[in-house]
Amino acid sequence: MALGLAALPLLAAAQIRIGQSAAFTGPAAASVQESTDGARLYLDAVNAQGGIKGQRIELISLDDRYDPQQAAANARSLIEQGVLALFLSRGTAPSQALLPLLAENRMALIAPATGARQLREPFNPYVFNVRASFQREAERAVRHLHGMGAKRLTIVQVNDDFGSDAGTGALKGLEAVGMRATAVLRYDARKPELAPLMQQLAKADAEAVLLIGPAYAVVEGVTALRAAGSSAPVATLSNNASADFVKALGGNTRGVIVTQLFPYERSASTPLVREAQALARARGRNELSPAAIEGFAAAKVLVEGLRRAGKDLSREGLLKALDSLQRVDLGGLDLAIGPQNHAGLEFTDVSIISADGRFLR
Repeated sequence: MALGLAALPLLAAAQIRIGQSAAFTGPAAASVQESTDGARLYLDAVNAQGGIKGQRIELISLDDRYDPQQAAANARSLIEQGVLALFLSRGTAPSQALLPLLAENRMALIAPATGARQLREPFNPYVFNVRASFQREAERAVRHLHGMGAKRLTIVQVNDDFGSDAGTGALKGLEAVGMRATAVLRYDARKPELAPLMQQLAKADAEAVLLIGPAYAVVEGVTALRAAGSSAPVATLSNNASADFVKALGGNTRGVIVTQLFPYERSASTPLVREAQALARARGRNELSPAAIEGFAAAKVLVEGLRRAGKDLSREGLLKALDSLQRVDLGGLDLAIGPQNHAGLEFTDVSIISADGRFLR
């Protein structure tokens, strides 16, 4: 059954607390804010209807600045405030820092905004993924570049767990289409210094580049590649699907491909998106970002878990309810959840940034 909202103008008292620790400042701030806004769009609508059995959902958001130690400290504070679950954390290392606290308090982390293998393997009964994995989206990027006719692909990846994880997916994608990487180059996240690498690729007449890393590094890499005279298509992952990333690219958006993990934010044919668009317009918003759709979808999973928990609105009750979901129709997008399956969606897509700064599919 699709998770929809009836237009009942009821109000509910604040009783259900959900905690979020994410990077509201720093390089990932734009995506974090956009995804949180998308989640609040749905949660506010649910609260306007009466919440969950008359109880309002309160999302308590704290800034961890993408710092794992701060993320853990925030989580402890949120747990002390009585939150039922943690929700929509951002990044691999900050999300990993929450894992011991989840087990200690027997509580769920719902929809961490990371596709990291470490949040999926080995199976963790407290982590409920919604988005697809980094490896799956890197595979999708490779398939797209191959479909464009690229025969030679260079992988440029940040030298950390994220880069290694996504890079593994890219190599799997290349193997699946009968290709091998021309080269796999690595750079330091703290000091990318990508200009020499990009000059090297331009001189080698690189045919296509998969550039894996944080937004600031990818912007530096694309800018340097174009400055070196190369017009090769560049693909990057969905962690860079934000308005700030596009703005930072400036005049270098042409030919930049970004993987996406949710249906197109302008696709009125998709019930999930159509519902989000209607709620956004009712609040005077005309545009939604890919990150906002992720937050919206994540909130739908959270709310369905709360509804299924019934009278047992406790941390353990919510865990049991989430494990009982089996299949969640988010609105034209099915999520399978079970006692041994918290892997998240398989959906992946790609978009191309237009000259006017939009993600087009």
